[in-house]
Amino acid sequence: MKWNKFRLKTVTAAEDIISSVLMEIGIEGVEIEDKVPLSALEKEQMFVDILPETEPDDGIAYVSFYLEEDADKEELLARVREELNELGEFMDIGEGTIEESQTEDVDWVNNWKQFFHQFYVDDVLIIPSWEEVKEEDADKMVIHIDPGTAFGTGMHETTQLCIRAIRRYVKPGAKILDVGCGSGILGMLALKFGAGYCVGTDLDPCAITATHENMERNEIEKTRYEVMIGNIIDDEQVQQTVGYEQYDIVAANILAEVLVPLTPVIKRHLKPGGIYITSGIIDEKETKVVETVKAAGLTVLEVNHQGEWVSVVARKPEA
Repeated sequence: MKWNKFRLKTVTAAEDIISSVLMEIGIEGVEIEDKVPLSALEKEQMFVDILPETEPDDGIAYVSFYLEEDADKEELLARVREELNELGEFMDIGEGTIEESQTEDVDWVNNWKQFFHQFYVDDVLIIPSWEEVKEEDADKMVIHIDPGTAFGTGMHETTQLCIRAIRRYVKPGAKILDVGCGSGILGMLALKFGAGYCVGTDLDPCAITATHENMERNEIEKTRYEVMIGNIIDDEQVQQTVGYEQYDIVAANILAEVLVPLTPVIKRHLKPGGIYITSGIIDEKETKVVETVKAAGLTVLEVNHQGEWVSVVARKPEA
C-alpha cells in the first residue's frame, strides 16, 4: 500500500499546538522533526549507546502526517489549512506550507531485522531468534537475543567492553546489578558466566517485556533475574527495593553524563570489595568519569578502550 505524506513547515514554538490541532481534526499520529537540543532528562532516558549529532537549532520544525492513498485528502487538507490560518492570526506558525509526497508502506516494526545478524564477542555467539546456530558453532556459548526496536543488541563496542569485564570479574553465585538493562543481555550473560542472581533497572517499562522474552529464549528462570522500573539515581523507593550493599558487581553501560550522578549512588549498593563496571563513555569523557569514580571513594582497576569508547572498572574498598 502507498501512503500520501504531508510535511508541514512551521516553527518549533508552534509544533506542539499544531500537532494537537491535527489530532483534533482526526489525524492519528504525527511525526515531528526539529533541531532542538535534548534536555538533560531526555538524554538520561535515551536507550542508545551514543546520542545522534544534530545541527544548531534554527527554529524550524516539520510536522508530518500520513493518509492512505485512497483517502479523501482534499476535504481534510482544507480543514488543516483553515485551522492553520486561524492559528496564524494570534501566533507565529512560520511558513505554514504543506509539501505532499508518496511513500511505500513499510513494516517499521520488523524492517530493522535485516540489519541484525549473529556475531561473536570472543567465544560467545550472540544470535537473533530468526537465525540458526551453525554446526561449526555448536561448541560456543550461545545467547539468543531479540532487542526489539528500543534496545541494543550487544554489537556496539560499549556493550562488548562490559561483557568482557563482567566475564573477568564474575564469580560463581555472584549477585549482579545492571543499571539500564534494556534487552537484558548483560545480566543474562553474567548468569551464563556463573552468576547466581541478577537485578536489572531501567526507565522504560518495555525493558521488562524485552528481558523476560529474552530470558525465555535462553531458558533462564525468572527467579534468577528481576527487572525493576525507575530511576535509581534519585528514586529512594527504587534504591531501597534494589537493596544496599547487596551486589558483587554493578554494571552500567550508560552515557558519561548519567554515570557522573549515578556513581556515588551505586557505591551504596555494592558490597565491600564489589566491582563497578562502567561503559558507554566516549573517549573525550574518560577523564571526567575516572575523576568521578575516584571522588566516590572507589579504586580504579582498569581503563579499557575499544574504538573511541571507554570502559572504567573500579572496586569498592573492603572496609
